[in-house]
Amino acid sequence: MAALSKEQLTAFLRGISLRQVRLASGLILFAYLVSHFLNHALGNISLEALATGVYLHMGLWQFLPITILFYAACLVHTALGIWALYERRQFRWKAIEPLQLALGLSVPMLVIAHIIGVRLGQTLYGHEKLYPQVLFLYWIWAPWRIWMMLAVMTIAWVHGCIGLYLWLRMRAFYKRAAPFLLAAAVLIPTLSMLGFYQSGRMVIDNDSVEWRAETQSQRQIGTPAEAQALERITDYFLFGYFGLIGVALVARGVRAINERRRGMISLSYGNGRTVRVPKGLSVLEASLRNNVPHASVCGGRARCSTCRIRIIGDCSALPEPSQREAFVLGRVGTSDPSIRLACQLRPPTDLSFFQLFLPHTMSADGHESNPTRIGQERYLVSLFVDMRGSTKLAEKRLPFDTVFIVNRFLGAVSQAVIESGGRPNQFVGDGMLALFGLSTSRQEACRQALRAAAMIAVNVDDLNKFLEHDLREPIRFGIGINGGEVIVGDIGYRDHMVFTALGDPVNVAARLQDMTKSLACEVVISDEVRATAGLAADVLPQHEAEIRGRNEPMIVRAITDAGTLSALVNEQQSAAA
Repeated sequence: MAALSKEQLTAFLRGISLRQVRLASGLILFAYLVSHFLNHALGNISLEALATGVYLHMGLWQFLPITILFYAACLVHTALGIWALYERRQFRWKAIEPLQLALGLSVPMLVIAHIIGVRLGQTLYGHEKLYPQVLFLYWIWAPWRIWMMLAVMTIAWVHGCIGLYLWLRMRAFYKRAAPFLLAAAVLIPTLSMLGFYQSGRMVIDNDSVEWRAETQSQRQIGTPAEAQALERITDYFLFGYFGLIGVALVARGVRAINERRRGMISLSYGNGRTVRVPKGLSVLEASLRNNVPHASVCGGRARCSTCRIRIIGDCSALPEPSQREAFVLGRVGTSDPSIRLACQLRPPTDLSFFQLFLPHTMSADGHESNPTRIGQERYLVSLFVDMRGSTKLAEKRLPFDTVFIVNRFLGAVSQAVIESGGRPNQFVGDGMLALFGLSTSRQEACRQALRAAAMIAVNVDDLNKFLEHDLREPIRFGIGINGGEVIVGDIGYRDHMVFTALGDPVNVAARLQDMTKSLACEVVISDEVRATAGLAADVLPQHEAEIRGRNEPMIVRAITDAGTLSALVNEQQSAAA
């Protein structure tokens, strides 16, 4: 057992990428920033509230394990920022990404004097530089520092918000959370800066000989000699930091020279376009450098698979996929060695390939504002509904009359789906696919689909009454409902793109709709949908069904009258409440 745990730990550590380390360290620093900003905001109340807040803030962040974690995050995040400067081979990405890098690199040089003056002064000399001492320095002794503080607050906050946006924008919940995140992104720094201003004005109002004697003693702010020593340390840190940035820039130049000395390679795009690039560039970097449109939603971070390419010819000489590339390719279910991520593949020799995602669907440097449109895996509930007897209906009617009746049927179905919270998706003849769960939880999506089935029965019954003089027999229908993990995105070609869902759960829903004929019922749902919706196991008849394309039989539930589903769902919710 111990050996197994050790192996699991080793596998976990090997699976950690630089991207994950950068994200984790950035989240720690952003949490500190939020805590510090909220502390600043207390200045809108009083200096006493500000003083109380700073003791709580220090109590948390000066707790030894958290202190170690915080300073480790500072060093790691700064080092990875410099490494990103070296690693990035061109800056033709969307403007937000080089902006984030530039802002991140500027934060240490702006904040280092504050950190050394306050934190290191306390460690080396026992200074007690809290808000009265710092605000006196900024607002009375050196007012130019006010603009420095406001600049670093703005830069650090914008840098952190960009990082959070690039991380969260691909998440399923982001669309719902975006308004609240935007409100927090605006309100927190605004209240913080207002608090900084109000507390500074209060310090100016309180300034007096007695107040200075109480708050500006040598024990609290140190001696001139100690201040000079801290300034020298600050200069050393700045020189070292600028030196590291300079080393990164020089290393970039050396790398470029070495790449050209190693030779050039040709990349052929399969459409007659060929570019010559130095060895060492990724395929995506080569595309961007030569202004060749290339799909890439995540900006080349191996967070998506939209930059995928298929290698033409022998691919045995290519380098093996990195752990991150292998993870992404495995996530999309491909083991074909000719399928690679363009952002990760750095070919050592000439290469021919073609892109799997056409660049007209998404530009190389313009990210789609809605990632779901491009491709995302998520849990959805699929509802297939089909009109029975449409062929017989059309036998003795004019084509226009038949189309009119079918459209009225599909309208009744679509109205029920929309009012229940779903989305009509595809219309195929006299049938329709509807999707539930694009913006709701799994349980709510299942309940919405069941309510939609009940409402479809009501709407079709009303339609039958409306058309009773024109119909030889009432319109009948069959519904299949199933849930599961599917891929949603835009499918099609150029101007003929359709947003839809792909996956086995959708196919199963269509099979369940066909099954309503043999079971002589209006609705067949998978047992998973029944259980997820919270319906009791004994309220619906159970059947074991063979599903084409599946090895194991599937438990399904048959509902003779779709209208009864609404009462069942409402009863379950009332019982749960």
